[in-house]
Amino acid sequence: MKKGIPFILVLIMAVLTACGGEGNNEGSGNTEEALTIGVIPSQTEGEMQGAMDKLQSKLSEELDREVKIDTYPDYNGVVEAMNYDKIDMAFFGPLTYVIAHEKSGAEAIVTQLVDGEPFYHSYIITNKDNPYGSLEDLLKDRKEVDFAFGDPNSTSGSLIPSIELQDRNVYTDKDNHEFKTVRFTGSHDATSLAVQNKQVTAGAVDSAIYNQLVEAGTVDGDQLKVIWKSEKLFQYPWAVKKGMDEETKKQLQEIFIGIKDEEILNAFGASGFTEASNEDYESIRKAAIKQGVIEE
Repeated sequence: MKKGIPFILVLIMAVLTACGGEGNNEGSGNTEEALTIGVIPSQTEGEMQGAMDKLQSKLSEELDREVKIDTYPDYNGVVEAMNYDKIDMAFFGPLTYVIAHEKSGAEAIVTQLVDGEPFYHSYIITNKDNPYGSLEDLLKDRKEVDFAFGDPNSTSGSLIPSIELQDRNVYTDKDNHEFKTVRFTGSHDATSLAVQNKQVTAGAVDSAIYNQLVEAGTVDGDQLKVIWKSEKLFQYPWAVKKGMDEETKKQLQEIFIGIKDEEILNAFGASGFTEASNEDYESIRKAAIKQGVIEE
C-alpha cells in the first residue's frame, strides 16, 4: 500500500497539471479582443443602421479582427464610454471630441470631407414666411422669438451659436436671455423640423447635416432659409483612445481614407475621409474654454 501512494500522487498531479495547461491554452487562444467603436447620431439610428453594419464588416475584414459598432443616444454618452474605457474608438462632434480629449486623452486621427473639404458651419435658420433676412433682423424682434438649439453638447447646434448670441448680448444660458423662449431639441433634424413646422421661430443647426436633410427630403428646403452662417469649423473627428498602438491607428486611417461606399459616406454626409489631428480642433477648444465647458 505504501508503495502505491507515490504513484497515486503522481497521477493526481499529472491530471491537475493537464487541467491547468488546458486553462492556459484557452487564455493564449484568445488573441485580440474586439475593437469597439461608439458613434454619435448624425441621423436617426434606424437610418444609420445599414451603413453601420457595412462599416463594421469592412473594418472587421480589413483589420482581421472582430469590430463592434454601437450607436449612442446622445453626445455625452459616447464621451463617457471612452472616459470609462468602454470603447476603443469614437465618432465625435468637435466639441465632444475636445471634452473627450481633456477627460481621457482621446486622439483624433480621421475626419470627414464634405464636398472635398474638412469643414462645415453652424447655421441659424428660420421659416421662409418669417420677415427676417438676417440675424440682425431676427434680434430686433427677439422678445417675440422662440429660439431652438440642438443638443447642449453640439458644436454647431449649441456652442458656436450661443457664443455668437452671447457676443450680441442677447443670450447667456437657457434661463438668462432676451428671447421669448429658448429650448434644446436634442438633434439637428428635430431643430430643422421645428422651424419648418413653425414650432419655433429660429434654430441653430449643422450646415452639412441640414443640407443632407434637405437633399433627402426629410425637411423642405423651400420652407426654410439661412439667416446666419458661422466661420469654418473643422469637421467631426474619429478619435481613438489614449495609448492605442501606432500600427492600428495607421491601419484605421488607411481604411477610412479608402472608403468609397456611398451608403457609408452618406450616413455621415461625407464625400470622403482624410487624416486629422488634435491641433485641428484648437479653435473649438478655445470656444469651449470661453463658454466654461472645459477649463484652460
